[in-house]
Amino acid sequence: MNIDFHPDVFKQLQQLPRPVFTAALKAIVALANEARPAGCVKLAGSANDWRIRIGEYRIVYEINDKKATVTVFSVAHRREVYR
Repeated sequence: MNIDFHPDVFKQLQQLPRPVFTAALKAIVALANEARPAGCVKLAGSANDWRIRIGEYRIVYEINDKKATVTVFSVAHRREVYR
């Protein structure tokens, strides 16, 4: 699958603590091979939105199976990511 990014994601990644940044990057790259890895959770109220938990941080993304694309919308602390 191809991975697309919302423009805000790059800024969000730069603001993460170093260990979280590394883990988030690995998780995002792994989405190219497996869009629904173990531990991911489908978000209620949406047909295609999912999240991955990295400690207190979350990666929110959308899967488009028809286009074979994963779009990452947000990488942030859990208190901020759903706003």
